Amino acid sequence: MKKLPIAVSSFEVMRSADYYYVDKTKLLGQLNDQGRYFFLSRPRRFGKSLLLDTLHQLFAGKREFFHGLHIEPNWDWSVSYPVIRIDFGSGTLKSTEELNTRTFELLKENYQRYQMELPGQTDVPGLFTQLIHRLHEQTGQPVVVLIDEYDKPILDNIENEPVAQAMREGLKNLYSVLKTQDVHLRFVFMTGVSKFSKVSLFSGLNQLQDISLIPKYATICGYTQQDLQTVFAEALAGVDWAKLKQWYNGYNFLGEPVYNPYDILLFLSADQSYRNYWFETGSPSFLLKLFKQQQYFLPELSGIEVGEEILDSFDVEQIDPVTLLYQSGYLTIKETRRRMNDQLFFALKVPNQEVQQALNTHLAAGYAQHGSPTRASLQFKLYDALIEGDVGALAQHVKALFAGIPWRNYTNNELADSEGFYASVLYAFFASLNATIRAEDITNHGQTDLTVELGNYIYVMEIKRDTSQDYVAGAANPALEQIQQRGYSEKYLGSGKTVFEVGMVFNTQQRNLVQFNSVCVS
Repeated sequence: MKKLPIAVSSFEVMRSADYYYVDKTKLLGQLNDQGRYFFLSRPRRFGKSLLLDTLHQLFAGKREFFHGLHIEPNWDWSVSYPVIRIDFGSGTLKSTEELNTRTFELLKENYQRYQMELPGQTDVPGLFTQLIHRLHEQTGQPVVVLIDEYDKPILDNIENEPVAQAMREGLKNLYSVLKTQDVHLRFVFMTGVSKFSKVSLFSGLNQLQDISLIPKYATICGYTQQDLQTVFAEALAGVDWAKLKQWYNGYNFLGEPVYNPYDILLFLSADQSYRNYWFETGSPSFLLKLFKQQQYFLPELSGIEVGEEILDSFDVEQIDPVTLLYQSGYLTIKETRRRMNDQLFFALKVPNQEVQQALNTHLAAGYAQHGSPTRASLQFKLYDALIEGDVGALAQHVKALFAGIPWRNYTNNELADSEGFYASVLYAFFASLNATIRAEDITNHGQTDLTVELGNYIYVMEIKRDTSQDYVAGAANPALEQIQQRGYSEKYLGSGKTVFEVGMVFNTQQRNLVQFNSVCVS
């Protein structure tokens, strides 16, 4: 059996040894025919670095690595081009001084690779400019520039706006060199997770074509279903294809959905064991902090629809959590719609079960901030109560959940003074149980806050907020009354499942559940 290319981003290594390899060279040939300046945004660990190294070897004319691949008979191997590689993927840079030092070292490596002496005293843009000119002069061929993880120094500091801004200006200083070097350049390709606006980062590099959402390049990174059933047929023999697809497929870039390669390779190395491989490589802690700072209402994640401008780019001064969730891979495109003068809109979704479970667990931890053992214990107890239809236990565990939330979560946070805070915490915890959640569930009489379905039970929930100093539960529960008066549960009565109407009242002074009433209606 072939080797699994886990953490292998060298095209030469992959083709020189007996590794599994999915041929993407047909798409690279199309890129070369189409233009010269390209940008691609994809989530982390999606194969971007391998793609750039493949381009490197292709333009360097290393035909020996391309035997049997689609592009071999369709490429001019009589000419090779000098290639400049810049990769910000390793390490974390925390200041512009560190950025300048790293950039200098990266440029120095390129000088040394072509056995050229570094010029005298000059700044980073000067070094970059002279490198391009001297390579063109020395080889007689225009230069190929490949930049990997172009945005990482910014994203590593996204929580610290002044530092992120400074990093952006430092990178702009480097990338702006490209806009005046057209006569010396053969091909430019940049990759990253996010897409910053051309105005804020690329400073006039208007010829850069973004292929991130061009359908014919949707599968340029990632594995398709056909890739798995052909290239990996032996390794995946006997796999439950429906389950594999549910767990790891679903990333959509306006073409055929793809699997994250990292998931598949780790899945195979662990003897086809289903786990959160990709998510575990880096939890979205900065997103959780951003959600809290912006008082984001978590149930909105279940039904997001946005315009092109939201997904297209962002700047550090105006960060939209939805944009970061999409560009980081925690949300993907469900479908496209055209409205209002034919404008394009995107309906978004969580791509698959791996991301759904892991993201909800992290969101639950971030909003409630229980320690892991306590959170896990609460999750188990909530799960047991829901799947057994034990509403008494459900009330008890909801109270325990909010009792354990630190006081600081309620300070300097307007969301904590709204029903949205309580709905967000409950949404995060219930969703982390892999329950089916319908947020702001619409009926012909209005919408209820949450509908939770698990096993043979459906819970139609309404949340009310009380601000009184000393709340005394009355005979009537206003949240339950609203459910009953507006018939929120009626559409589930013929489902064949047991339906509970659940009214919850939370008091902002006590910061907890103060009234819980439920009625079984089927």
